[in-house]
Amino acid sequence: MENFTLFEEARGGLIKKVAKNHQYLGVNRSIEAVKALGTNQGRLGVFWHTQGSGKSLSMAFFTQKILRTIPGNWTFLVVTDRDELDGQIYKTFAAVGAVTETEAQATSGVNLKQLLQEDHRYIFTLIQKFRTKDGAAYPKLSDRSDIIVITDEAHRSQYDVFALNMRNALPNAAFIGFTGTPLMVGEEKTREVFGDYVSVYNFAQSIQDGATVPLYYENRIPELQLTNKELNSDMERLLEEAELDEDQEKKLEREFAREYHLITREERLEKIAEDLVTHFLGRGHKGKAMMVCIDKATAVRMYDKVRAYWAKHLKELKEKLPTVTDAERESLKETITEMETTDMAVVVSQSQNEIADMKAKGLDIVPHRKRMNSDNLEERFKDPDNPLRLVFVCAMWITGFDVPSCSTLYLDKPMRNHTLMQTIARANRVAPGKVAGLIVDYVGVFRSLQKALAVYAAPVLEGAGGDTPIKDKSALVEHLKHILAEAEAYCESRKVHLADILASSGFARIGLLDDAVEAFIRSDQEKKQFMQLVSLVVKLYRAILPDTQASQFAPRVVLLSIIAEKIKALTPTADISGVMSDVEALLDESIAAEGYVIHSSPKKHAGLIDLSNIDFKALSAKFAAGHKRTEAEKLRSLIANKLSRMIKLNRSRADYLERFQKLIDEYNSGSKNIEVFFEDLKEFARDLSEEDKRAVAEGLNEEELAIFDILTRPDPTLTKKEEAEVKKVARTLLETLKREKLVLDWRARQQSRAAVRQAIEVTLDTLPNVYTADVYERKCDLTYHHIYDCYYGQGQSVYQQVAANV
Repeated sequence: MENFTLFEEARGGLIKKVAKNHQYLGVNRSIEAVKALGTNQGRLGVFWHTQGSGKSLSMAFFTQKILRTIPGNWTFLVVTDRDELDGQIYKTFAAVGAVTETEAQATSGVNLKQLLQEDHRYIFTLIQKFRTKDGAAYPKLSDRSDIIVITDEAHRSQYDVFALNMRNALPNAAFIGFTGTPLMVGEEKTREVFGDYVSVYNFAQSIQDGATVPLYYENRIPELQLTNKELNSDMERLLEEAELDEDQEKKLEREFAREYHLITREERLEKIAEDLVTHFLGRGHKGKAMMVCIDKATAVRMYDKVRAYWAKHLKELKEKLPTVTDAERESLKETITEMETTDMAVVVSQSQNEIADMKAKGLDIVPHRKRMNSDNLEERFKDPDNPLRLVFVCAMWITGFDVPSCSTLYLDKPMRNHTLMQTIARANRVAPGKVAGLIVDYVGVFRSLQKALAVYAAPVLEGAGGDTPIKDKSALVEHLKHILAEAEAYCESRKVHLADILASSGFARIGLLDDAVEAFIRSDQEKKQFMQLVSLVVKLYRAILPDTQASQFAPRVVLLSIIAEKIKALTPTADISGVMSDVEALLDESIAAEGYVIHSSPKKHAGLIDLSNIDFKALSAKFAAGHKRTEAEKLRSLIANKLSRMIKLNRSRADYLERFQKLIDEYNSGSKNIEVFFEDLKEFARDLSEEDKRAVAEGLNEEELAIFDILTRPDPTLTKKEEAEVKKVARTLLETLKREKLVLDWRARQQSRAAVRQAIEVTLDTLPNVYTADVYERKCDLTYHHIYDCYYGQGQSVYQQVAANV
């Protein structure tokens, strides 16, 4: 594993990254190709791992393993064809510590020549830097055979004149191509340069492994859409270039005036803007979204139009608020809040004369450019909690840009082949609560995707092609039907009939809901299985919104969600008053035209309940009266919350956790029935309540008790007089540390840590003589680790946090 473990520097600290199975296998196959350089003539192969499956990290694993395991003075030349890709890969290598040189990125063609003639471990460059004037021959820069050229996205740019120049410069180098999309017919030259597939990890495998989420397609082409035949293939070819320069933009408008006019006509864009607002707000999973436009001017124009419809819709919702029912009002308020807090931005590359060019089209790009230059939009969009939720782009960010929380792509730009496939992959990253990515097609690009899939080059390895990276949204609806049927079958096997609950009303319905809860908490395994099924049902239901087909599923989905909420509510910290205040209204609302939207925002939690305040006599009477498992689950949850808090304050109480877990395991295994389990829980709750009062009995506070327990458990054996001396040492130590040593960020500075350790050793040196040298050293270590874990400096500690949350 040493060759497949990396540590990445990130904002939150150091992140340990371990290779997944497909990365491990693919890298090892590539290593074997390196070992066979004599026979494969430097053609190491094509490494096709689908977009979002960790291709950049695979490159890092590959190079690091070569450096560690294969003798030689290796140099790796990492080649891309776009600035943003070059920057992204360089940042990945730098973040994991593979690259430490600041001059590793070629700044110009001249600088590239210099770097190649020097001894560098890594060099990063754009292939365009292998340019010569007037088609002159590129000079040979190195005869070395220990240079490996790693090409990202090994497609058309790798066999043009720049690629030829690169091979003239490095005639003995080896080549490996990394790509997120498969080779297609017409790319036989790629295979001539790199060799056949060395590793394949396709769309279906990635989804099956959970490395990416499935993508679904939704056709929302407006009525004013042009017909497919009117889209010129030459226009698509031009647009396939990710970034259009000024000349290309003018060529687009000049040579393809008719098609361009059809796509950018005002009434069509108005329809799309209005539909986007409705669709964006109606989604169940509130992930981030990208609107991909044909060019920069259209991106700015669409931003303005969406903003106008956004304001109009917000005004309508506010006017509607006083007229709706109580059940609708909460959902409406949430939508209004979402609209008021959502931020949008235009993200396009800068070009000369753009202010004048945009002004001539009636657009103002100045505020957008000012924001792009002054605000870190990339960081804001990548942050799932940041209100920047919708961006308008045309080329930037559509390739080599990972935002896991991005779940929806609105496409209104003709695309084909690799550019199209790389673009749709922006929505396939894994993120919490996200079960799928959605591609909303406004321009008819799906026909191009089907065409691209149909012309895949013949598979070289098993599974190298033939699977589709995107399915029609109807497949997602079918998936929901399947999982919902599975959940209903599970309910039936537990004698819970959803149809009966839906048909009931009043107290009868509430009683049936309580019976359902009782049926699903027979054991932790059964409860877990039910909750997982409901979680998946709810996620899929959210994923198909705002599709009108959601209405047919809404009553059953809401009912399952309510049962799950009632099970969660058995934990005393859960406040479900908002969910359960009116079950009738929720279920009735679920069959409205738009369907009941199950919101994912967390409920506010109440404080902890003191175990000493529990009336065990009344609890036992309630237990005997009916839903025994429910009452036992409530008591168990109370204990679990209390125990968790107590162990945070004092880890010497770990034996209580072991005892508690043993009780649960015995019940889940069936060796104890519910009656015995309930009695055991009551006894344990009494013991835990006594332990909670022990600090007072010992004449200490919780912080002092934790130190006292470290110093006295499990050894040494003390007299009452010695115990009193140890208590004094515990008090003195905490007073000294808090007064002098636990300064701001003390854990981050070696000098401050050493001062804390010294204070502990000096204070503990006054312990009674019964503490031998070995015991003293061990107690110093344990005490230091406790202080390090629990005290953050400047009055901040785990004790302060727990007190604030009670």
